[in-house]
Amino acid sequence: MGNEQAGQVLQCPECEVATLAASRGTVEVRNSSYGPPSLYSLVRCSKCTNPALLVQEDFGQGWDDPVRVWPHNERLLSSAIPASLRREAEEARACYDAKAYTAAVVMVRRTLEGVCQEHGVDDRPLAKALQKMLEQGHLDARLLEWSQELRALGNAGAHYTGSPVNREDARDALDLAEAMLDHLYVLAKRFKEFKDRRSAN
Repeated sequence: MGNEQAGQVLQCPECEVATLAASRGTVEVRNSSYGPPSLYSLVRCSKCTNPALLVQEDFGQGWDDPVRVWPHNERLLSSAIPASLRREAEEARACYDAKAYTAAVVMVRRTLEGVCQEHGVDDRPLAKALQKMLEQGHLDARLLEWSQELRALGNAGAHYTGSPVNREDARDALDLAEAMLDHLYVLAKRFKEFKDRRSAN
């Protein structure tokens, strides 16, 4: 198996707790077509011995915190999504992984606010900003409905009601927020590239 090196803290999907992960090797990727420089680390949980793959990216200030990209529990958000929004979404997922479900939906709401601001929409309250996003063509009716539900759930999480946010709602909020980011920043860009390529032929 080779020598193991002291590694990093891993939120193990099997143990469901933060454990020390022993590093089994790293690969550094520097290819602009794949995004920013990336450092992949194969690690093994010191408690259950199951493996995991972590990735760190360098946006000019050194390697950021590691994110688990395998096993399936987390997925790496595209580098086409602004780094500030990815940080918000990744923090929401970190809260979810820590079973802080109320905090997770609050971070999802912050992500929605960030999406609006990235598009130059600073209206308050957030419901008004989302409606303006629709009027400007950034959101369609379905995405507006999704975002308004996420906003309402985030509001419930931000104010004391005596009732906790449950795991299923937090999970759905994360999945919907990530789907919105993909739609706005990944699929829209890919569709534009597709149309440009078609029109050039």
